[in-house]
Amino acid sequence: MKKDINQKQHQLEAFRVSDKNQPLTTNQGLKIAEDEHSLKAGNRGPTLLEDFHFREKMTHFDHERIPERVVHARGSAAHGIFETYECASDITKAQFLNGKGTKTPVFVRFSTVAGSRGSADTVRDARGFATKFYTQEGNYDLVGNNIPIFFIQDAIKFPDFVHAVKPEPNNEIPQAQSAHDTFWDFIANNQESAHMVMWHMSDRSIPRSYRMMEGFGVNTYRFINSEGKSHFVKFHWKPVLGVKSLVWDEAQIIAGKDPDFHRRDLWESIERGDYPEWELSVQLIPLEDEFKFNFDILDATKIWPEEEVPVRILGKMTLNKNVDNFFAETEQAAFHVGHVVPGIDFSNDPLLQGRLFSYTDTQLIRLGGPNFHEIPINKPICPFHNNQRDGYGRQTINVGQVSYHKNSLADNTPSPVSEEEGGYTHYEEKVEGHKVRARSESFKDHFTQARLFWLSMTEIEKEHIINAFSFELGKVKSKAIRKQVVDMFAHVSHSLATAIADNIGIVPPVQVEVPHIMQTSPAVSQILNAVESVKTFKVAVIVAENTEENLNELIATLLSKNIVVELVSTKQGLLNGFEIHETFATASSVLYDGIYVSGSFHDLNQQAKAEQFIEEAYQHFKTIGLAKNVSFSQHLANKNGVANNLPSFIQLLAKHRHWER
Repeated sequence: MKKDINQKQHQLEAFRVSDKNQPLTTNQGLKIAEDEHSLKAGNRGPTLLEDFHFREKMTHFDHERIPERVVHARGSAAHGIFETYECASDITKAQFLNGKGTKTPVFVRFSTVAGSRGSADTVRDARGFATKFYTQEGNYDLVGNNIPIFFIQDAIKFPDFVHAVKPEPNNEIPQAQSAHDTFWDFIANNQESAHMVMWHMSDRSIPRSYRMMEGFGVNTYRFINSEGKSHFVKFHWKPVLGVKSLVWDEAQIIAGKDPDFHRRDLWESIERGDYPEWELSVQLIPLEDEFKFNFDILDATKIWPEEEVPVRILGKMTLNKNVDNFFAETEQAAFHVGHVVPGIDFSNDPLLQGRLFSYTDTQLIRLGGPNFHEIPINKPICPFHNNQRDGYGRQTINVGQVSYHKNSLADNTPSPVSEEEGGYTHYEEKVEGHKVRARSESFKDHFTQARLFWLSMTEIEKEHIINAFSFELGKVKSKAIRKQVVDMFAHVSHSLATAIADNIGIVPPVQVEVPHIMQTSPAVSQILNAVESVKTFKVAVIVAENTEENLNELIATLLSKNIVVELVSTKQGLLNGFEIHETFATASSVLYDGIYVSGSFHDLNQQAKAEQFIEEAYQHFKTIGLAKNVSFSQHLANKNGVANNLPSFIQLLAKHRHWER
């Protein structure tokens, strides 16, 4: 078993090279005597064409970049292990889900959707959550997002949606934002997006970290067991740390203070051994129940409420190794919803059907040809044999004269494998109908689940959604588009639309009919499902000249709770015998989950900087701890989420935010 777990890492090991203490050579292995000057005709003469070393070095540099992804360009990734809790053979014959304790190596890439590679991590956006399972039956890619639904129902509209949310083509503004005219014009005129926009305007679009966000397969797939019985299935990744988010003002500040905030958080967590964990869950609907719900289960703009379709937990994924080279692994990783294994198949979800074409087409242009599966990060751990040959980037050296099927020269090998021997077969579904460009009538309800989401929110979450709408639409120049959007969301909630209209200077909407539902889904609320824990939270301890607390004891106590500690003061270096990590200039309260003030400053200017640091944390609803005899911030004493001793601080920190303020 251990051999199987490490197989992918052993495979990659052959491609890892350290250049340390090695002689400089060309790519052909020729040792180079000089690398500072090009070959010239005399000291001040022209460079000579025969300088092969210069040409090789410069040509490689000129071609170092591949086209970035059109969407999901900004990404971070890590390696890990998925281990099953139980045997799921009753629902799928996929071997990596069969047997309790089965371990499978994985590679996961997280990303934003709209921004370019150079954009910030903390923008308001959906997040990609793509997982590659290196199974013994081949690679299986579960390609999803941190929101369980999507903006559109049919993949043919995907280019339109992306064009609308991307920077506007006349001026390439704004970067990595949906707060502009073309996005909201698309929303107002494509009202199937209503439900997704409600999620997008919620705190789900500004996660605290990749480690603290859910993942969803979005589309409807099939599970098939060894008896041929099929279930419709949706996939969920549930973070062990719980789902936590930033607040919008904080997210904007972080984008300037540390645009790599999520990337850095993932990297540093793994480096210090705080391995991110998620549980893989599935929702299952038997084929005979396909039409029993008041929504179409193939509609990618709809959730299956967990109260109606419970989740079943199958196992846990742990990310325990950072990449060795960002480009070779994170950037060259190629995911595809069509990479499946026996026991997993597709539904007729029209968004999924289009994705089955799009991913391969994308990799062909990004990675230079059809052999992207031979790049080490994409290569399966099981052997592969077929009659495909040649093409850009071919690494396999195929021997023999045969490259076709059927043949007799090679005894008709490689040859197909029966289903009983592990060969993949598609689920035999009866399909009939006229060729039409149309959508099922069952896809035409765009507002019921958007209202369900709204009704399921707490008052704090509703306030955040109103504020998000107000910010986004406040950036829209066209008042006509603002009005269209307000009128559209009056079909979700008149109070929601009226509040938005009041904030952005638009005439309130007339009272319109909204879906007559009282149903809620508490599972979609972050606050109602909050996990109270301090594990891996990052705390800034403010250290001053007159710090009276025993810092050794303070730091040891925080570390014992698996809290990450950074000491912050007015300057770096030694203070009270401790190395100061950050200053008020190099850090910001937005980069921490809580602040503990261990002492006060004599200098008024230094005290003012510390006050600002603390006040900002208070405005973002964070936990603040004040040591005894601290001479500033006394007006915070006895306020919600403010502690006057270390045990109380740790207890309050577990709540993450103090919305009572």
